[in-house]
Amino acid sequence: MKKSLLVSMSVLSASAMTMTVMAGSAFASTKHSSSVTTINWAASPISNVGIRKALIQLFEKTHPNIQVKLTSQPTNTDTNRASLATEISGGSATPDVFMGDVVWPGQFASAGLALPLNNYFSKSYFNSFAPGLVQGATYKGKVYGAPFFMDAGFLYYRKDLLAKAHLPVPKTWEQLANDSKVLLKNHLVKYGFVWEGASYEGLTCNWMEYLTDAGGQVFNAAGKPVMNSPAAVKALTFMRSLITSGVSPKSVTTFQEPQAMNVFNAGDAAFLRNWDYAWSNSQTKGTSVVGKVGVVPMPTFAGKKGPGYGNIGGWNLYINPHSKHIQADVTFIKWMTSVQAQTVLASKYSEIPTNNQVQHDPKIKKLNPVLAIVGSEHLVPRPAQSPNYPKVSSAIYQNVNAALSGQVSVQTALNNANSQLSSASSSSSL
Repeated sequence: MKKSLLVSMSVLSASAMTMTVMAGSAFASTKHSSSVTTINWAASPISNVGIRKALIQLFEKTHPNIQVKLTSQPTNTDTNRASLATEISGGSATPDVFMGDVVWPGQFASAGLALPLNNYFSKSYFNSFAPGLVQGATYKGKVYGAPFFMDAGFLYYRKDLLAKAHLPVPKTWEQLANDSKVLLKNHLVKYGFVWEGASYEGLTCNWMEYLTDAGGQVFNAAGKPVMNSPAAVKALTFMRSLITSGVSPKSVTTFQEPQAMNVFNAGDAAFLRNWDYAWSNSQTKGTSVVGKVGVVPMPTFAGKKGPGYGNIGGWNLYINPHSKHIQADVTFIKWMTSVQAQTVLASKYSEIPTNNQVQHDPKIKKLNPVLAIVGSEHLVPRPAQSPNYPKVSSAIYQNVNAALSGQVSVQTALNNANSQLSSASSSSSL
């Protein structure tokens, strides 16, 4: 999956939690000083390798009293999180700031490996992001990650096929299924809808889109697993029907992002669920669908208003609780999520900005079809508020896949998932 990291880890020291420097006045003491503070930023390579250094250079031009040393983290997600966990849990003051996955907040916060940002940023700062992003970065009422750049699930479709069959772009899941059946009946395409149905993290992402749209949750407000609810039954029954009805191929239960995308790019599917990079990938010279692809927010179930839900992917910025330069860290993070930096991310490197103002900037929206619609999509995070998120996700995707494959009934799969979620939420973290 794209940029997805997993981790599991005690509680932040009282001294770190009681520091109360607001973002607006961050680093005020050094701003008028001739001294230079150096902070360390640990970040894995981003899709365009020049992004990190380019942003650092821009930041240092506007903040000459702060220098940023880049530490390039491993690209392997498990290696990356293990490396950071080992360093920070050992009391190291570096890195000061680290880039981490959107599924890290519960795991890092519960282990005292990230600082709660509410003590350093005003409420208005968090209001500059889409609610789903802040929700995903929250653990027990505290926000631990500043949304840096994001991803989400989108629905890609073949404009030419829909036009040939005089079909509208589907806005509901039921309409998508019906359109697929029409296209298949008329022998216009081999498959209707392809997506990520394999037993892995990507299926958890897909599942959250259907489950949330059906009105369900993995955990309720009290932290109790509720994945055997009527809403969950509705969501999983529909997903299974996509396969049994022939809308999706049986092999979709083995598909990860590349397999689903390859089938679509070969011209063999009318619809695709995938992440933002699927747009540019589909328009690569040599694919069979260049100039024939449209993209819209995820569908919703019939009877509901507005678009459906796109699961959140992407990266946050976290602060090491042992950092000796908290004020400079805050200044750096505030700038990296500012209109200036986010505009550079979107316009120069085609990353999806997290800043609301930039997402809705007409100039940014004109850059590509994904940026044009991301601001209108409903976002939903994965249930990463658990310190044992890897076990939580495993309980979800293994059991959902078992139902999709026909190994067990929908109800049995959900009951099994709920039982495993109870064990995962009650066990201690690594």
